[in-house]
Amino acid sequence: MRIEMAKRIDQIPPYLFAEIDKKKEEMRQKGIDLIDLGIGDPDLPTPKPIIERLKKAAENPKNHRYPSYPGMIEFRTAIAQWYERRFGIQLNPRTEVLSLIGSKEGIAHIPLAFVNPGDVVLVPSPGYPVYRVATLFAGGIPYSLPLRKENGFLPNLSEVPEAIAKKAKLLFINYPNNPTSAIAERPFFEEVVAFAQHHQIIVCHDAAYSEIAFNGYQPLSFLEVAGAREVGVEFHSLSKTFNMTGWRIGFAVGHSEILLGLGRVKSNIDSSLFQAIQEAGTEALSHLDTPLPETIYVYERRRDIMVKGLRDMGLEVDRPKATFYLWIRVPEDIPLPICYPLNGTGRNRRYARKWFWRGRRRLYSNGSHGR
Repeated sequence: MRIEMAKRIDQIPPYLFAEIDKKKEEMRQKGIDLIDLGIGDPDLPTPKPIIERLKKAAENPKNHRYPSYPGMIEFRTAIAQWYERRFGIQLNPRTEVLSLIGSKEGIAHIPLAFVNPGDVVLVPSPGYPVYRVATLFAGGIPYSLPLRKENGFLPNLSEVPEAIAKKAKLLFINYPNNPTSAIAERPFFEEVVAFAQHHQIIVCHDAAYSEIAFNGYQPLSFLEVAGAREVGVEFHSLSKTFNMTGWRIGFAVGHSEILLGLGRVKSNIDSSLFQAIQEAGTEALSHLDTPLPETIYVYERRRDIMVKGLRDMGLEVDRPKATFYLWIRVPEDIPLPICYPLNGTGRNRRYARKWFWRGRRRLYSNGSHGR
């Protein structure tokens, strides 16, 4: 039998982090002593109170049934209360909060709710691969927004051609940023709101790293800026905040109609989160301080060791204020090997070359594959 994949699969490159995992395993099988700088997956344990709450909740038969599609109201209320404590933002837990099976899932599904074939989605480059791939799944056209050091790794929205902006439906932004570790301050978010209002574009802010910040710095929520709640939503995850990557729990907050559209997609695709995990998430958001002091201490120490070591080697690297990534300029006289497997369709080969050409003078952490 001849197995033929859908044409949309031909447009989509192999998932970068899955291919990196495969390459690492191949090298280990050959006996190579591999130094793995890793993807964005915390190696610190989930705090014990969260685990204990899960154990107790898992024993309750009421949690063994299908959960509500938007998520337990207790969990959504805990999210709203955390947002008010952390950012001073008041949210209606029934209409402005939606639970997700990890923020990656919500990011992947939101183009299906708003992007028609041929519509444009504005995607940062470099950036989390799911923004681009989700756009392709929906039949949309990703338009790359370069993130340049001279602009603080913020996209220059004034460079977007008017014809592209008119066709754009979504704009993805992500601060603190994966993989550059850049941060965004209020003036940038104000510019984003004005741009979105002018062109009627939905803003999707990926805030997965808002609680991984150092030396007292506290990243903003996009929704703190006037007008943001009228144009967009913010995706968040317990993965990085509470070392819960494997638990697959996250949420989206913001514009109620945008969340309603995302919820319509989700209700036809999944059945929401296991309620015991939602109870554990409620415990985390209600009773633990964010950022977790012990987690930040470990990451700060690692950051300082790495930055000092790299600078002692003569490499150019900034000390990041947030995230657990380092963005390192590689000297011009050091060639970088292309380790991404150049296989698959011709389009995939072109994508692989393009990806590494853009980054060939940069050495950076692999980013994060599951928020």
